[in-house]
Amino acid sequence: MRERSDEALVADWSDGSMAAFEALYARYRGPLYRYFLRLSGDAARANDLYQGCWEKVIRARRRYRPTGPFRAWLFRIAHNHAMDQFRRNRPETELDGVTLVSGDAGPAEALGREDRDRSLRKAVQALPEKQREALLLKLDAGLALDEIAAVTGVNRETAKSRLRYAVARLKTVLKEPEK
Repeated sequence: MRERSDEALVADWSDGSMAAFEALYARYRGPLYRYFLRLSGDAARANDLYQGCWEKVIRARRRYRPTGPFRAWLFRIAHNHAMDQFRRNRPETELDGVTLVSGDAGPAEALGREDRDRSLRKAVQALPEKQREALLLKLDAGLALDEIAAVTGVNRETAKSRLRYAVARLKTVLKEPEK
């Protein structure tokens, strides 16, 4: 059986179908929460952002027009909500405590992975804010370049440059010495 599109689910939800809302919520629960967690670096703040974002989505659902992907619309709301909150609170963001890789491993492998995770978290945190945003929208939300541009309110080439610079900086910072 083929999964229903986001746009069809939003239309049904706007007409009162709670099952459609639950399907959308389940589909985006993980990516949206991870986006907020990596953006804020704090589980409590990520939860607040997550809940506030869904409240805005619920209030705005009837204004959604399927001229673009629902995913981009959702993450545009998420992005704007997070930026509004950050401007109000001017937080110090860190990614400590965020696990970027999961899975079972032996003690030596787990220790090596923890070191790599810690290095990656620090490197991502050290990125300029605009580059970090673009990278997290790509990694956590799975947005395409045009969608990242729409969410962040810049043109496609600017979004592409931000991603390219973020990846280049991460490669430089995380480059392991050759053996």
